[in-house]
Amino acid sequence: MLGAIIGDIVGSVYEFDNLRRTDFTPLFHPEADFTDDTVCTIAVAEALLDGRHPGEALLDWCTRYPGRGYGGRFAEWLRRGDLKPYRSFGNGSAMRVGPAGLLAASLEEARVLAERVTVVTHDHPEGIKGAVATAEAIWLARSGASAPDIRAHVAATHGYDMARTTDGIRPVYRFNETCQQTVPEALICALEATDFEHAIRLSISIGGDSDTVAAIAGAVAEARFGVPQGIAGEARARLPADMLALLERLYAA
Repeated sequence: MLGAIIGDIVGSVYEFDNLRRTDFTPLFHPEADFTDDTVCTIAVAEALLDGRHPGEALLDWCTRYPGRGYGGRFAEWLRRGDLKPYRSFGNGSAMRVGPAGLLAASLEEARVLAERVTVVTHDHPEGIKGAVATAEAIWLARSGASAPDIRAHVAATHGYDMARTTDGIRPVYRFNETCQQTVPEALICALEATDFEHAIRLSISIGGDSDTVAAIAGAVAEARFGVPQGIAGEARARLPADMLALLERLYAA
C-alpha cells in the first residue's frame, strides 16, 4: 500500500503536466503531495482491517481530507452521502485497491476483497475488473510469481493487452481516467521495471493520469521489490499522523 501512496505523491505534480521521461530529478518534487488516491487507499485499508463498510470508510476519510482532487462523479457521491454506487468504470477503483491484494491469503480472496471494496461506488463490470486485476497482480507478485506469469494471468483472465512495452505506449498514450485505459498500462510499467523506483519512473514517463497510473504501478512494484527505505521515508514525511497510524496497523496485520 505504501507503494501506491508513493506513486500518488510522486505523480501528483505531473497529472495535468505530463513529463514523458524517466530521468527527472528529484524523484519527489518539492510541491508533491498526496491526493485522493492516497485518501481512498487509506479508507479501503481501514475498511478491510476493521470490517467496516467500505462506503462509510470512504465517506469518512474523504470528508476528513477535502480538496484532494476527487473526480466529479465521486465528489458528487461524497456530497450525496447515500452510499449508493453509480456504475463507474473510472480508474479510482484500481488506485485504491492495494490493501485487498496485500491482506488476502489467496488469489481468490484477493478477488473477493477487491470486489467488496469496489462495488460501493464502481459497480460497472469494467470498474470491478480493473480493481480485481490490480489486486490479483499484487497478490501474485507477493507470492513470487514472475513478471511474465503475471502478464499472462492478467491477459488471460481479464482480456487486457499485456504484450505492449512502455516504449510502445509512451508515444500514443493520452490522459484517460477509465480502468480500461489505465490499469493495463500501469501494470505493464510495474512488470517491466527492474526495481521499485524504476516502476515509478516508468509510470510517470508514459503520461496520462500520472498520479493514478503511478499509484497502481507502485502497489504492484512494492509487492515485487519492496520499497527502499529512503523513498519510504520521503513519502511518510508527507503524510499526517492518522494515515501513518493506519499504515502501521496495516503492515502489522
